[in-house]
Amino acid sequence: MTAPANDDATDAAVPSRSGGLGRAGLLVVPVAAIVVLVLEWGRDLPTWLALLTGLVLAATVLVGVHHAEVVAHRVGEPTGSLVLAISVTVIEVGLIVSVMSSGKPGSDTLARDTVFAAVMITLNGIVGICLVVASLRTRVVRFTPEGAGAALAAVTTLAVLSLVLPTLTTSAAGPVFTGAQLAFAAVTSLVVWLLFVGMQTRRHREWFDERADIAAASEAIAEGDEGAATVALDAVADDNADETTPTAREAWRAFVLLCLSLVAVIGLAKVLSPTLERQVVDAGLPLTVVGVVIALLVLLPETLTAVRAARRGRVQQSFNLAYGSAMASIGLTIPVLAVASALGLVGQLALGLRPSDIALLAVTVAVSILTVAPGKVTLLQGSLHLSILGGYLVLAAYP
Repeated sequence: MTAPANDDATDAAVPSRSGGLGRAGLLVVPVAAIVVLVLEWGRDLPTWLALLTGLVLAATVLVGVHHAEVVAHRVGEPTGSLVLAISVTVIEVGLIVSVMSSGKPGSDTLARDTVFAAVMITLNGIVGICLVVASLRTRVVRFTPEGAGAALAAVTTLAVLSLVLPTLTTSAAGPVFTGAQLAFAAVTSLVVWLLFVGMQTRRHREWFDERADIAAASEAIAEGDEGAATVALDAVADDNADETTPTAREAWRAFVLLCLSLVAVIGLAKVLSPTLERQVVDAGLPLTVVGVVIALLVLLPETLTAVRAARRGRVQQSFNLAYGSAMASIGLTIPVLAVASALGLVGQLALGLRPSDIALLAVTVAVSILTVAPGKVTLLQGSLHLSILGGYLVLAAYP
């Protein structure tokens, strides 16, 4: 990769990585969010103002992840993956801690609800939408089963160790870990995530990059599927055409704006949390819905990027984003929250899933295995994943 000759080369790619906010929006949104935070700090917001603040919060999340991507692209792999994952985790943990610090009844399950919502949204929502979008362009969607399978195995392991076992253990009353059990889950989650990052960026990088599209094209050509071959080769061409490295000045500017975005997101979440909880309770919904809202906010940038990649035939990239987001949500969030709990920043963590959630997770894993193993799927598999997500959302609102 070579650096662009001037700033315009990279700035031209800004809309494609930031949801269409444009260069001006990328500069203005973090600063505006800080101003809104200062003006609203300590105030009880009316509903209409809370809605506007929520829009500012969503825009700031989008912009923050974009700036993290710019920094990650500049520093390269594997440091780039670490920068992006840590930035997204800071946003997620900040949102969770902001709400949990209120100490209201039911807040002890917010971490579980948010992490599980992230797992269900990524494994069923993002994957399902991307498969549907890709299958509308070609009847058979192809990808590398080795890469997707390894990621799915890691996500499944982390989900069981961190979210299922607390429901089944007997050392502590309720769906909670003892201190030693929580430490084991936290350390294991972090180690598994680091091992996977190393595999994805070093030892088996070919399973996850554009060479996966080339392999899919070769297989499609061998089978006489010209449509799938064209889609895969177009994806490779798009990857090569879009590959520009931000300059050092752009990377530093992005880093400063990223820091502003992270401060604004955490602060605005603290400001909005009382109003959000009140609205959820007034609507007769469980606090689980708060966790779903947080997960949707955090995963919004990845969802937009994954769908855009699927539309352009880069299904392997869509899987990387979906499974990578789920893995980071568990592998980084659980360790950070465990430390926060040990320091007294948040209360006890009730991480154990309900029986209905365990059943949904089991179905998700089973269907995901059948989706990933062949290395090629159709519209049916995407529809099945979206159906599972629909069942999860219904039970989250009406358990």
